[in-house]
Amino acid sequence: MDVDAFVLAHRPTWDRLDRLIKRRRRLTGAEVDELVDLYQRVSTHLSMVRSASTDAALVGRLSGLVARARSAVTGAHAPLWSEFTRFWTVSFPVVAYRAWRWWLGSAVAFFAVTAIIALWVTGNPDVQAALKTPSEIDELVNNDFASYYSENPAGSFALQVWVNNAWVAAQCIVFAILLGIPIPWVLLQNAANLGIIAGFMFDAGKGDIFLGLLTPHGLIELTAVFLAAAVGMQLGWSVVSPGDRPRGQVLAERGRAVMSVAIGLVAVLLVAGLIEALVTPSPLPTFARIGIGVLAEIAFLTYVIHFGRKAARAGERGDIDDAPDLVPTG
Repeated sequence: MDVDAFVLAHRPTWDRLDRLIKRRRRLTGAEVDELVDLYQRVSTHLSMVRSASTDAALVGRLSGLVARARSAVTGAHAPLWSEFTRFWTVSFPVVAYRAWRWWLGSAVAFFAVTAIIALWVTGNPDVQAALKTPSEIDELVNNDFASYYSENPAGSFALQVWVNNAWVAAQCIVFAILLGIPIPWVLLQNAANLGIIAGFMFDAGKGDIFLGLLTPHGLIELTAVFLAAAVGMQLGWSVVSPGDRPRGQVLAERGRAVMSVAIGLVAVLLVAGLIEALVTPSPLPTFARIGIGVLAEIAFLTYVIHFGRKAARAGERGDIDDAPDLVPTG
C-alpha cells in the first residue's frame, strides 16, 4: 500500500467525519445518516491500514477517530437495569428455549439410565454385595440418606448444596470448551449414582422416603444440570453441523450462549439449594414438600417457555446485537 496516496485520497472523508462528530448534538437527519456511513467507511480504512501498513501514527489517528465515531453512533450505554432486564427476559430464556431438544434428550437419557440401574440393583443381592457391604447398605437406607438433609444448620447446608450443584453444572459448562465430548460421561456418572441409591432404597421398602426427600429440590436441580449439559453438547455439535452459516460464527455464538446459561444457572441452582436446605428437611407433610418442588419446576419451565418463545419469534438468539463496523470492500 502507498500510504501517502491512501492518506491523500481519504483525508477529506476523515476530516468530514471529525467535523460531524464534533457537531453530533446538532446534526440533521441526513447528517446522522452520513455520520453512520462515514463511521463504517473509516472503520474499513482502519482495517486496511492495520493489515497493510506499519505506520503507527496513522493507525493511532484512525483508531481514535473510529472510537469517537462509535461513541457518537451508538450513544451512551444502556442503563445497568436495562441490561439486567434484557438478560432475564431475553438472553437467558431464549438460549434455554432454543436448546429444548438437547435439554429434553439429556433428561430422557439420564432418567432411563437411572431407572435401568435402579431396577438392576433392586432385588439383586449379588449386585448389591458388589457395591456395598450389608452394614453399609443398612446405614445408608436407615440413617445416612435421611440425615444428610438435616445434620447441618440450614444456612450452611444451603451454601454447601448450592456449591455442590453448581459444581456439577459447572463441569458441563467447562467441558463445553472440549466441544461437549465429556458431558455424557458426567451425566452417566450422576445417573448411575442416583440409580444405585434408588435401588437400595426401594429394595428396602423406603422408596417413599427416597422420593419424598429427593423430589422437592431434585426437579429444578436436575433441570438446571440438563440445561447446562444441553448447551455444552450443542456447542460441540455446532462444529460438526454448523448449518448454512460459517462454522466460526456459529461456534462463537454458541460459546456466548454457554456463558449466558452459566450466569443464569447461578440463580436457578441457588433456588434449588434453598429448597433442599429449607423445604426438604422441614416437618411439612410429604405432599406439601413435593408440591413446593413441583411449583418451582413449573414456574421455571413457564418462565423459559413464555420469555424464550417470545424472544425466539422475534428472531433473538441471546447473542449480542452489534451493528457491523465495516462496509464491504472490493
